[in-house]
Amino acid sequence: MHHGSERYAKFSDVIGSRRRSIESFSVSWLAPGIQGPGGQTVAMDVAYICEWDRKPRTSHCPSIPLVCAWSCRNLIAFTTDQRNEEEKDLTHMIHILDTEHPWDVYSINSGHQEVITSLEWDQSGSRLLSADADGRIKCWGMTDHLANSWQSLVGSEVDGDPIVALSWLHNGVKLALHVEKSGVSSFGEKFSRVKFSPSLTLFGGKPMEGWIAVTVSGLVTVSLLKPNGQVLTATESLCRLRCRVALADIAFTGGGNIVVATCDGSSTSPVQFYKVCVSVVSEKCKIDTEILPSLFMRCTTDPARKDKFPAVTHLKFLARDMSEQVLLCASNQCSSVAECWSLRKEGLPLNNIFQQLSPGVSDKQPMILKWRILSATNELERVSAVALPKLPISLTNTDIKVANDTKFYPGLGLALAFHDGNVHIVHRLSLQTMAVLFGSSMRQSEEPSLKRQRSPTPCVHFKALQMSWTSLALVGLDTQGKLSMLRVSPSMGHALDMTTSLRHLLFLLEYCMVTGYDWWDILLHVQPNMVHNLVEKLHEEYTKQNAALQQVLSTRILSMKASLCKLSPSTITRVCDYHAKLFLISISCTLKSLLRPHVLNTPDKSPGDRLTEICNKFPDTDIDKVMINLKTEEFVLDMPTLQSLQQLIQWIGDFVLYLLASLPNQGSSFRPGHSFLRDGASLGTLRELMVMIRIWGLLKPSCLPVYTATSDTQDSMSLLFRLLTRLWMCCRDENHPCEPDEALIDECCLLPSQFLIPNMDWLPLGNGLISRLQSKLPLRLQFGKPPGAPSHASVQYEAYTRSPTQPKIDHLRRLHLGTCPTESCKSCTRCGCVTMLKSPNKATAVKQWEQRWIKTCLCGGLWRKMPHTYS
Repeated sequence: MHHGSERYAKFSDVIGSRRRSIESFSVSWLAPGIQGPGGQTVAMDVAYICEWDRKPRTSHCPSIPLVCAWSCRNLIAFTTDQRNEEEKDLTHMIHILDTEHPWDVYSINSGHQEVITSLEWDQSGSRLLSADADGRIKCWGMTDHLANSWQSLVGSEVDGDPIVALSWLHNGVKLALHVEKSGVSSFGEKFSRVKFSPSLTLFGGKPMEGWIAVTVSGLVTVSLLKPNGQVLTATESLCRLRCRVALADIAFTGGGNIVVATCDGSSTSPVQFYKVCVSVVSEKCKIDTEILPSLFMRCTTDPARKDKFPAVTHLKFLARDMSEQVLLCASNQCSSVAECWSLRKEGLPLNNIFQQLSPGVSDKQPMILKWRILSATNELERVSAVALPKLPISLTNTDIKVANDTKFYPGLGLALAFHDGNVHIVHRLSLQTMAVLFGSSMRQSEEPSLKRQRSPTPCVHFKALQMSWTSLALVGLDTQGKLSMLRVSPSMGHALDMTTSLRHLLFLLEYCMVTGYDWWDILLHVQPNMVHNLVEKLHEEYTKQNAALQQVLSTRILSMKASLCKLSPSTITRVCDYHAKLFLISISCTLKSLLRPHVLNTPDKSPGDRLTEICNKFPDTDIDKVMINLKTEEFVLDMPTLQSLQQLIQWIGDFVLYLLASLPNQGSSFRPGHSFLRDGASLGTLRELMVMIRIWGLLKPSCLPVYTATSDTQDSMSLLFRLLTRLWMCCRDENHPCEPDEALIDECCLLPSQFLIPNMDWLPLGNGLISRLQSKLPLRLQFGKPPGAPSHASVQYEAYTRSPTQPKIDHLRRLHLGTCPTESCKSCTRCGCVTMLKSPNKATAVKQWEQRWIKTCLCGGLWRKMPHTYS
């Protein structure tokens, strides 16, 4: 075992040899949602396990203490200590990975000289804080918005004072989930904005960014990030009489204040609470502190257990924005006890003398704040890690009566990991056990018997545990350094029918749609037979929202549908359609934004709106007759701009030709583009773009799409527009669609003999894990080593497969990169879209197009840098 700092030895247990057996898990608590052996259903199971390769020169060992953090973008950060046998020193590493590609871990030499004690993601999931035992805090950000490339941006320092608690300042955004209204249609009723003030605001009410930390000597330090990049830092004592702080946690109040809870590690000492107010006075950060009511753990006041649990090992607020409820764990060498406390306002009883002197006092009884215990567990196995839910569920009543309700909603449970390898999900208020995941050690079958340890070794158990942002997944890091991803069923412990199970998942998908959080952990629970119903129900709920909200969420729901359809063989081809629709909407918005009215400051509609109105009003099949009704001067652009848009224009022309040529085979749902043939809105958008391109072609003929036609005299644009209009007329009325007539189908049958039908270069399936996790057998993965490609039916997935000898394509710029690209590329962590890292274009219009995707892909997924060559 590597040597760690002696002052942190108490945070660790004996870590066994790295040649100890691999952890295997078995589930005994049965609940619906996940099929287990014999057709039974289980509440928790292991999705995958990822471990380090055993290198001869260097090795990754679990750090002491071991910390991890999970962001709303489903990025996981955790720490290890890297040991170099030649130099015999330790490097404190930070590792960041995407849950869909855990093997593609980005390892950072943190530069911390002492062990890392805290990791914290910001509310957007794009920046990470790290703090160490020397008082140094670093802020990490993505390099070029790449999820696998990070750099240190700014930081602060409290010399030689270890950090025991760390948090970003609250930005004032809080969205509550009303689970009792999960059946209503309006998103505004299901998810309401809670009045919550930021910790600190700039001029105009904009939240000021920064972080707050608590040190082991009882100091609180606040660092503020100014808009110009400077950092304002201030440090203040929590109280006049400073004392040692072994454990601390930070929470926020709705009024903009900060609450800090501290404990010296002894269960006989009080748990202290402080209110911290941060302000900026004369360009300097100011901190004011105030003592709040404290508490003693119940186990220390019980004569039967007074000295049984001498140490407080865990101190956590139930949520960052819930400063009124706190979880405490006290332990001895073998066992633990957990208690949940709540801060309440209570009336202060008055003596009868004062009531007689002032008769009106009884109507205005003074109120005091007092901690009351909500619940406590019996004696448990020793707790090794705690994971709290991040889902902001709104309860109308937080009494024990509600806590003992038989219903379970994601976010009401917290996770406890124990030294015997077990993991319990318990209710966050009543602390009643809802599910148990049993862990047991087993010998590796390939390990030589002579190398096996004959003496008993401690059980492998989780030292760090984190819940996902929808509480449907757990990630654990054990004493051997392995990372385990656990599924947590949303219907935990309750026999629910398919309709109710779908409603649970639908409710959380809608929450992610509204908040913009990544929904990868929800997909862990979607079975192939659920996909069609989920997609239909999601679309149905979306159409019930007002027009403004539908427009805001229009691209997000398409991305969500695409990710769902990847999980079922019967809907896999619809993934292409949803991505094509995302691309079409983006092109339409970009091209229409280039149009300018002929007369400025006109109260009339924008040129793009007028184009839509004219194309809907005049359903002529002759493209030139539609052009006559438009103000063509509004479509005038300079020649270099038109030429720079040729690749996007070419995709529109190719896509129209491909769709029309596919019309005779419309009965085949396995053919990409099938859903477009009955989508009146998308066909109408293509029709508008064809008119726009026709006008631009009069100005710059070289910007027109190029077709390989058998006749040089044929007007390809007019022919395709005529057929497209006739197809659009069949489905423009969504309530009363009609079948294409035989004459239209016959003409479309002739297109392959008139044109060379283009290959659309659909997105590949990618090498993500989510579609491989449905078998419920845990995958064994290795950091730095991608798993083998999944095997698919060649006929059904022909459009998605691409041989290594085929030319590669930039899916966003529609540029061909050749068989072996020399340019550095990046790919989307969700849909697999590939584009060049650096722009080869200088035109303003193309840069405007590329700026749309600088941070995220068109599906909303994060970018990750690819190897120099890819297949």
